[in-house]
Amino acid sequence: GTIHLFRKSQRSLVGKLTHEFRLVVADRRSWKILLFGAINLICIGFLLMWCSSTNSIALTAYTYLTIFDLFSLVTCLISYWVMMKKPSPVYSFGFERFEVLAVFASTVLAQLGALFILKESAERFLEQPEIHTGRLLVGTFVALFFNLLTMLSIRNKPFAYVSEAASTSWLQEHVADLSRSICGIIPGLSSIFLPRMNPFVLIDIAGALALCITYMLIEINNYFAVDTASAVAIALMTFGTMYPMSVYSGKVLLQTTPPHVIGQLDKLLREVSTLDGVLEVRNEHFWTLGFGSLAGSVHVRIRRDANEQMVLAHVTNRLYTLVSTLTVQIFKDDWIRPTLSSVPIANNILNLSDHHVIPMPSLKAADNLNPATSTPAKPSSPPPEFSFNTPGKNVSPVILLNTQTRPYGLGFNHGSAPYSSVLNQGFGIPGVGATQGFRTGFTNVPSRYGTNARGQPRP
Repeated sequence: GTIHLFRKSQRSLVGKLTHEFRLVVADRRSWKILLFGAINLICIGFLLMWCSSTNSIALTAYTYLTIFDLFSLVTCLISYWVMMKKPSPVYSFGFERFEVLAVFASTVLAQLGALFILKESAERFLEQPEIHTGRLLVGTFVALFFNLLTMLSIRNKPFAYVSEAASTSWLQEHVADLSRSICGIIPGLSSIFLPRMNPFVLIDIAGALALCITYMLIEINNYFAVDTASAVAIALMTFGTMYPMSVYSGKVLLQTTPPHVIGQLDKLLREVSTLDGVLEVRNEHFWTLGFGSLAGSVHVRIRRDANEQMVLAHVTNRLYTLVSTLTVQIFKDDWIRPTLSSVPIANNILNLSDHHVIPMPSLKAADNLNPATSTPAKPSSPPPEFSFNTPGKNVSPVILLNTQTRPYGLGFNHGSAPYSSVLNQGFGIPGVGATQGFRTGFTNVPSRYGTNARGQPRP
């Protein structure tokens, strides 16, 4: 076959992923994340074995939170990779949306796990198996310790932003009400409980507390159904915590405008519209590019005598305080009033008894005209003078001397008196369009359309 000397070798998908992974591993900040990821895999393996030996679905639901910690570590690695990559011709806005997609996928998978737990719990309510508590409490404390260590030791930028920007879950709201009551009794705890608590730490503590209650009730009364009830409670708390984050990250992926910046954007656009030289601001569109970064585009129409670079600098300076990635298109006002007559009009041009206008070309065929009105026979058609596509609109009318005693008619025997009286009164010839020609052809003609019989101009 043909040998291409300078052709680049096409990498497979695995080769591309390996290349990008080596790029991330080259940064020492990612070594800590990789270490926690390896420990997480070992911890998940032990927890799954203990779930099988204890036959506890509540411990399985709590183990899913440890699997979610693994997803959060992968998201943190993607965040480091996004900071290393620069915009390319294919991804002109950068790679920030990859971490948004990672957060959305992680939260959705956590909710799917919660739905799976609810389905299994519904089956166990019909036939409750026996629960062995030998390693139930050990697995609870191991999972709690590792979850808190992962959340507090590694700063996960994407999830930290989403947990603060998204709406509060029902678990956070109930804990906030309880915290206000406690802080009313002990004011010294207000710095810990009154701010909005981290939802991930809160669900880890709440799940461990549910498992401790399960262990005590099974040990005391052999009440095995409480294990299923605890699994349902952990699944509902997981779903309620992850759902607001999924909604927020999903809106970012749909390129919507954040509600909390709409008022600020309206204020900035009003300021831009009052700048010197700006006539109109239109086609504005702003959307969230990534977590904490806003992109937008706007069209600005300016005066013909305005300085484009000066207006562009002022508009960019006003909007850049809120919009980090901004595209501004400046175009000048090119609207020009059409003038069909550039020469002075003679004084006797208004005398319709001496001149008449020849239409160019005819508006309709003779068979489609109404003989009485010389307009189109279709009732839905507008009059010729209101037509936007008037023939001869951009052509100067041809004015000739009237050498005939009567104008051209349409074949009706009306006599010379009616037509001469019509011309003396200043009206156009029927079917010829003289009134339309004078109305659209000359813009500086005063409001006089003829003379009377005595030669005096009519008002």
